[in-house]
Amino acid sequence: MAAVELPGLRRVAYGVVLAQAVLTALLAALCYFKWGPRTGLSAALGGGIGTAASLALAVIVFRKEARELAELVRAFYAGEAAKFGVTIVLFVVVLVTMKRTLVPGALFGAFVAVFLVHWVVLPRAMRRLDRGQFGG
Repeated sequence: MAAVELPGLRRVAYGVVLAQAVLTALLAALCYFKWGPRTGLSAALGGGIGTAASLALAVIVFRKEARELAELVRAFYAGEAAKFGVTIVLFVVVLVTMKRTLVPGALFGAFVAVFLVHWVVLPRAMRRLDRGQFGG
């Protein structure tokens, strides 16, 4: 069985993580200047949790240049499990250590916004990948 090479998909995956990080920074700044430091921090933490989880998935799935298809599928399962675990652990740590300073709406709102980046970025990126615009 031939190895599957994924340079374009790797670029898409890390592009999603970058878009999530940018959105997190923008939301945190907006919340900070509009509603104050507690709200800005809460938005930064919520978006940061989502971004860190996506980064964990990308690192696990794309740590090797080329893989057999079965190995790639296993890597995606492991990456999704890691993403779920990172999300749970970081939410527990944040909620336990910072419960008095958090603004729940900003925390969860930024997390959901970062999660929705997949729905905006991935379809466009996959169309560009199909057209060969990512190279590789």
